[in-house]
Amino acid sequence: MPPPDEIRLSCLKLSTHIGVPEEERAGSQILEADVIIRVSGRFEAMQDDLTATIDYAAVAARLQQIAADRPRRLIETLAAELADCVLKEFKAAGVTIDLRKRILPDTDHVAVRVVRRV
Repeated sequence: MPPPDEIRLSCLKLSTHIGVPEEERAGSQILEADVIIRVSGRFEAMQDDLTATIDYAAVAARLQQIAADRPRRLIETLAAELADCVLKEFKAAGVTIDLRKRILPDTDHVAVRVVRRV
């Protein structure tokens, strides 16, 4: 069986209040997410019909809304919430979220990965 077709959002900017110390959560930060959405079926079967696929603009807007909704301590928590949203609200067959935060000195970023499948 061939691998599932995917929709990818690269470096989606998410404004959020996140961090373990309260001082860190006080100000907004920009995190970056790579989102891989596995669709049910094949693209060629969709026959150029938006209703047969997942609206990636709607996904991006919803994930940005979730990130901005409330403060969190852990990027792990946010990544899991984002993945659950894609599965439940957009009826994806699967999703991978790579979430990056620029926080530690001497590193480009810290990242977590969440993989969920139906």
